[in-house]
Amino acid sequence: MHLRSIQLSPAAWRWASSRLSKSQGRGGDQWRNQPTLARQSQGGTVHRRQLSRRQPDRSREAAAMSSVLYYALPALGSYALLSIFLLRRPRLLHPPRAPAFCPRLGAHRGGSGERLENTMEAMENAMAQRSDLLELDCQLTRDGVVVVSHDENLSRQSGVNRDVSSLAFEELPLYKEELEVYFSPGHFAHGSDRRMVRLEDIFQRFPRVPVSVEVKEENEQLIHKIGSLVRHFDRNEITIWASEKSSIMKKCKAANPDMPLSFTRWRTIRLLLLYYLGLLPFVPIPEKFLLCFLPTIINRTYFPFSCSALNRLSATVTKWLIMRKSLIQYLEQRGVQVVFWCLNEEADFEAAYSLGATGVMTDYPTALRRYLDSHRAA
Repeated sequence: MHLRSIQLSPAAWRWASSRLSKSQGRGGDQWRNQPTLARQSQGGTVHRRQLSRRQPDRSREAAAMSSVLYYALPALGSYALLSIFLLRRPRLLHPPRAPAFCPRLGAHRGGSGERLENTMEAMENAMAQRSDLLELDCQLTRDGVVVVSHDENLSRQSGVNRDVSSLAFEELPLYKEELEVYFSPGHFAHGSDRRMVRLEDIFQRFPRVPVSVEVKEENEQLIHKIGSLVRHFDRNEITIWASEKSSIMKKCKAANPDMPLSFTRWRTIRLLLLYYLGLLPFVPIPEKFLLCFLPTIINRTYFPFSCSALNRLSATVTKWLIMRKSLIQYLEQRGVQVVFWCLNEEADFEAAYSLGATGVMTDYPTALRRYLDSHRAA
């Protein structure tokens, strides 16, 4: 049979054409997919090559880290051991400093719980209790007189809304008949003496009694007058510069560098930081006094913040940082005397002295003297 003689019906011809086109379509798809498969194969090869390159990099990083740890850990360990050793033996690097006096009993504002604060009567009462230190604050009048006053504005003390600096000494009003004791809320002090006194009156009346003079404002004239009065009465070694602000303390030191310094707020923070980092043995300490609040009085008699939650947090943190025997003993051996303020209850006296503090400032010198005498007898 010849091929040319084969004839297909129209229906058969359409069926054969469709089968031929389908078979060509499948073959075309396979042909078109071949480059895609090749590309996928090539991509997998590149990915494997990248992974193989990263493995040596990670190995080098791990080796470098191991090398750092190999040298760093022994160094840190040696540093920690050396710091602990020197913290326990501070005199190996720092010769002891003999204190000029030992303030076991400090009268805060002259003993403001028993007499009107900062009056001569209060100072006399404190000295009758054998106080070792009088703590007071100074302001400057319009005519250049250094007066003993805690506040610049006289509203709380005298009921007169005037600043000390706006009045001459002779114009200063009398104190109120009673004043609330700041660190014993709800308690009031009374006294027959209501006059403000000059700093030189205190120096003349108690020539060899140690005094802590706190300066609250950056008043250079006031600072220089205090420094000059201390020199004039030959009290350089027994009169302490005190201020919370480092900027003020810098000016105080310049005015009379022979007076002993106390820690400012920032210097206290720095001191604690250096101590807990183990660096304090390698750092000089120019201050001779740490006049610091006892953390346990926060939220009881001392409220540094208006928010009670902040006060509770402050009490917890500062108690952990400050109330440590090891810290206070170290400072004492470095020649820094620690005096806690302002404590008015026997439990607080006990807490401060049990930590090894040199002394306590109180508004009630009679109560503190009774405590000291009874424990000395025991």
